Amino acid sequence: MKKLTTLFSVLCLTLALTVPASALDYNIDGPGDPEYGKSTSIEPVVTADRGELPNVDVSKNAALIPPTFGSPTAYTLNTGTPLTPNLAPGYMLGESAIINGSTGITVAPPDFNTIPSGIVSGGTSTGGTATPTPSTGYTEVTSDLYYSGGYLATLKIPSLNVNVKVYEGTGSSVLAKGAGHFEDTSIWDGNCAIAGHNRGANCYFGEIHNLNVGDTITLTTRLGTRTYAVTSVNKISDTDNSLLAPTAENCVTLFTCVRNQRAYRWAVRAVEV
Repeated sequence: MKKLTTLFSVLCLTLALTVPASALDYNIDGPGDPEYGKSTSIEPVVTADRGELPNVDVSKNAALIPPTFGSPTAYTLNTGTPLTPNLAPGYMLGESAIINGSTGITVAPPDFNTIPSGIVSGGTSTGGTATPTPSTGYTEVTSDLYYSGGYLATLKIPSLNVNVKVYEGTGSSVLAKGAGHFEDTSIWDGNCAIAGHNRGANCYFGEIHNLNVGDTITLTTRLGTRTYAVTSVNKISDTDNSLLAPTAENCVTLFTCVRNQRAYRWAVRAVEV
């Protein structure tokens, strides 16, 4: 028995020695890319359909020195004088603002703060001061024009089933109560401008963009009642204040936001009939 065990061990050792030896299989990755810091420069990709930056000159050649604080054009976009007039694209000495590389003359609106007894238009503008014109209508808001409920007027739009009180101012707290009267505009003679919400619980002006030319609007104040007929319905930029300007004819101008388009407003102009 001992001889068999020894013989079996010798056979196993012999078989093991007959198997060819093989080297271990190593897999060593090469060195990776150096860990440089990320670039701090971002070159915008300009396309027309994905909301990227427009393809305009944004170098110092097109930079504008903003208008003087408090001047009539202080809050008007793309106005001012070139930082480097001799390098500004398309700039010509003697003319004013550069807008996207083109020339244009800035016409300053009246400086309402310099006109006693309210806003008057139609005169000349010299150094930001407007010259009043007697033919322009304007009625200042005075304490005796308020109703006991604190409102100034009642606005009705029969075709839209609108019947809303008009308060002074256009802030959020005012528009939460009803419509709001633009403080720098007339309340009776001339152009009476009024704003209102277009959604929510107080969406009194939510459908004014559906008004048709000829639809009537009624405004009642302590000075009387007037009926106006719609003459235009326009979508305008939120920076366009031209329809707030005083007028010689009696009219009412309504403003509200455009749903999902923060940069635009609906503007309805109606003239007394």
